[in-house]
Amino acid sequence: MAIYFELVVNFGDNVEAAQAAALTDPRPFVLRAGTHRIPLHRPILRTDESCIELTILPVAVGFGVVADGSLPRIRLTTAELTELGHQLYALLAKFDGYIAAKVGWDPESFLDPGDLKSDWTPDELSDGSIHGLVLSEQLHAELGLGDDYVIFQPGYRWIPYRGEKPGSLSAD
Repeated sequence: MAIYFELVVNFGDNVEAAQAAALTDPRPFVLRAGTHRIPLHRPILRTDESCIELTILPVAVGFGVVADGSLPRIRLTTAELTELGHQLYALLAKFDGYIAAKVGWDPESFLDPGDLKSDWTPDELSDGSIHGLVLSEQLHAELGLGDDYVIFQPGYRWIPYRGEKPGSLSAD
């Protein structure tokens, strides 16, 4: 089973925005995490029955990632993963036309509007436990969320990313 540290962006049915984001120049192409230089795989666009998702995946950071091939995994500390996460959010700030996005270990489960509406109360969505979740203004309003979500960029709100926590997925 693969475990990914990634930026995942849900574009709903907005094909043009997803394609434009996939073509966005990710400068710098190589991100920094402490003393490590971490390149990015090419963006991955995936369509399922409910949405178009874009994934930005750092090279050799996850566990069992097929795209990494035989590259050895780079074991990053919590601070280094957090630094990498902030840079992925900076890349997200170049995108538009999406519904929801998040950086972290396998964040896809937090990006489906239907699941957010049915599985989480507005209080749970606002308490900060899903920090780093970026929502379009429209989805933010549909979910009945308040000022706990601050401006990420025009048209988007979020509970600011607090970084990663120490655990079995980090080197510390």
